[in-house]
Amino acid sequence: MPDTLVVVGAGGFGREVLDIVDAVNDAAAATVWTIAGVVDDSPTEANLAHLESRGVPYLGTTAELIGTGSPTPATHYVVGIGGPAVRRAIAERINAAGLEPATLVHPSVTTGFDVEIGPGSVLCAGVRMTTHIRLGRHVHLNLNSTVGHDTTVGDYVSANPLSSISGDCVIEDDALIGVGGVILNGVRVGRGSVVGGSACVVKDVPPGVVVKGVPAR
Repeated sequence: MPDTLVVVGAGGFGREVLDIVDAVNDAAAATVWTIAGVVDDSPTEANLAHLESRGVPYLGTTAELIGTGSPTPATHYVVGIGGPAVRRAIAERINAAGLEPATLVHPSVTTGFDVEIGPGSVLCAGVRMTTHIRLGRHVHLNLNSTVGHDTTVGDYVSANPLSSISGDCVIEDDALIGVGGVILNGVRVGRGSVVGGSACVVKDVPPGVVVKGVPAR
């Protein structure tokens, strides 16, 4: 029997998560996930129309999800929201209510030897990971992003499309790597920091800052 999944977030990434679920189911011998629907605390009319067009129910707010319990006894959830801080806050509330996070890996993702993927993580199409890599909880690796050997990626990190994290790096919790951002070998990105789009990080980034440019400052 397939597990039932609730996606949190009706926006663009939340709907891309639905695409990943479709791809996972299409690649499997039997259906892996049944979509119960999407929850969102403030969905736009446009996003609700997008959900309706693909036949996915809007289930209400996260508070309603937590207050009523899971739509079926087997429900898992995944947070399809890009911002690390928001994703952390939502996941911690839902975890406290007893729902289990799902881990979603698009069938096109490639991994090398000894790669660990934390619960709640979402790996989009075209992600490439090599060897001896650790991903924390609720990590988002977006389209065509790469992670090199011996790298540790903390909880709630977002690596946006085409970003490249080299080998021997440490990306601390809640960091965000912008579209096309590059982290060179052996660099540490501090907790909660943001690497701007197309930036090239050549030295350690302290916690809680924004860096951009080439080289990133």
